[in-house]
This record gives sequence, structure tokens and C-alpha cells, in this order.
Amino acid sequence: MTKDASFKKAVRRHAAQTGQRYTEALTDLSGLRARMHHEPDSGGLLAHLRDHYGIDSVAATKLSVHKTYVFRVDRRDGDPWVARAFPPARPRVGVEGDAAMLRFLERQGYPAERLAVDNAVSDFDGSAILVTEFVAGATLPGGAAKFTMMGDLLGRLHALPYDDDASRPGGASGEDPSREGTPRQDLLAALSFLDAVDTKVTAAERKRFERLRDQVRAADDGQGLPLGLLHGNLLHAPDHAVLTGQGPVVINWKASGRGPRLADFAYLIWGTGSWNPRRPNHKCIDAAVSAYARHVEPTGDELDRLEAVMYIRPLYLACYGYRRAITNGSVFDEWGFIEPPEYFRATATAVRAAFGR
Repeated sequence: MTKDASFKKAVRRHAAQTGQRYTEALTDLSGLRARMHHEPDSGGLLAHLRDHYGIDSVAATKLSVHKTYVFRVDRRDGDPWVARAFPPARPRVGVEGDAAMLRFLERQGYPAERLAVDNAVSDFDGSAILVTEFVAGATLPGGAAKFTMMGDLLGRLHALPYDDDASRPGGASGEDPSREGTPRQDLLAALSFLDAVDTKVTAAERKRFERLRDQVRAADDGQGLPLGLLHGNLLHAPDHAVLTGQGPVVINWKASGRGPRLADFAYLIWGTGSWNPRRPNHKCIDAAVSAYARHVEPTGDELDRLEAVMYIRPLYLACYGYRRAITNGSVFDEWGFIEPPEYFRATATAVRAAFGR
């Protein structure tokens, strides 16, 4: 079978797995990098902000090595802003949804970043731009103290009342703008990452590759579990939370929206463990559970499905890393995201015990 025929076969399988037409699946796989990667011109961005908002912006500095489109904007006429020039593939309606979410959180008094101006969304060079106030702060402490803060932040978020301004589906990482929405989109994105490099997998790696793909297809997406307002990525600091003089503040709300609240909590719990060797950290688990339980009491169904739901984001990360390694010609060595299964089982057991179940 030729390489071209093999790719067509991969596209047809991807279409069948995702419910897409062949042309949609082809676009899904062949357009991945273009949709996810974006490096806007900082000088042009500064000029746009000066012209659109009338501010005296003097410098734009990248804030994250992972997000090449996020800038700190320093001004002579006021405090710094953050400008997110999202990939052009992300529709403006999604960015408007980010702004609506931040307005809702401000009304609720939730400790999130704030919009820099009322009309915080604009268009520049094919991208939708969101401007927020820069949150000055330090990295959250490590260990149990961090998970106390994160557990409290998640519990407070999941306990917020329903509001139309915060009703969009959320919880998926959304690095691929075509896969924003509930955590199920993370699993569909993970399939895209694998299917996009299917024809490049060596014979020696094929068996393990197919096991990974089968694991993604069989994963529990949290459907039917209690809903809440999800942040979608509240684990890693300082990219998603910083410690200010008034306490921790949550930033980066692109993945936010309504979804199964367990997905948010499960990702946080997955991150409590040690890595070498991979095993549960009971102090961090107890800290996260104690803080979260002040606001939310999980149902029995949620605790029963915790182990399975805990796999959603790690599978996404593993597949993202697998595609990156194959594309770059490097060795994939991130199986620790989803292995060993004993870690997931023992961690879920420890969480149930911490909740008194």
C-alpha cells in the first residue's frame, strides 16, 4: 500500500470514529499545525492596540513559552495589559465568550483576571484579540499548600450559580480551535493527533500505538455527570494561577465553560502524584479534597467514575506529545502521563477515602 493510500485509509477511519465526512476529516488531520500554531508580530500588535484603544503601549513581551500569542503589554499611561492574539482559526465568537465569562466572574466576585476595558475584543491581522489586566504575582507554593489553593479555587468555581453568560460548553483544552467545548473534545482531539501521524508510525511501535488509540476511543468522557462551570486547565502554575497579595488569582479562561465538573477535579487530582516513581501523594490528595469539599460534595457516581475520568486530559497530553515526537523525528518518552494504571487506581481509592467513602 502506498503512503498516499495509507493516509486516505487513516482519514476514512478518522471520519468513521468522529462522525465527520471524509473532507471534514481530511481538513481535521492535515490542518492541525496551522490551526494551533500562531506567532503574531509584536510590533504590529502594539500599533493595533495604540490605534484601537488610544493607549500609549511601548512594549509587548511574550508571557509563555507554550502560548506564543500571549503578550504582556507595557504602557506609559497606565498599568500593563495582557493581549492574547488567538490563532486565526479560533472564531471571534469564542473570544467574545471568554470576555463574557470574565464579566460573569467579576460579578460573582471570583478571583479571576479582569478585562482591561469594556470592549475588550478586537480584530488584528485575522486574529481576535482579548485584552485583560496584567495580574502581578508570584508562583503558587509547591506541595500540599498548592493543592489546598487549587482545590479551593475549583470548589468555589464549581459552586457558582448558572448564568447565560457562562453557559457555553467548556472543559476541553482547546489548543485546536476546532476542538473547543466539553471534555469529550479532548478525546476527539487526541484521536486527531494520532491519526495525523498514523502513516509515520514504525512497525516496532505499531502495537503500542494501536493500544493508545484504543484507550482513547474507550475513554470515559464524563457524560451524564453533574455539570458545573469549568476552568478546563486549573492545575499548572504560573500559567493558570498566580499568587497575589490578595490571594491566588486564576488566569487563562479560554477552555472555560459548562461541563462535567469531575473532569476539572480529576485533572487536578491526577497532578497530585509524584513522578519518580509514579505514585499517589496522600498529603496533596487530602489537601485538595479538604479544600474542594468546603464548596462541593461529589456524588457517588462521580467518585465511582473518578479513575476513568482521570484519564481524559492525560490521554490528550500523551497523544499531543506523540504527534509532536513523530513530527519532529524525536523519541516519545511521555508514557508516564497515562502509566502505570495502578497510579490511577490507587489515587482514585485515596480520594474516595479522603471523602469518607
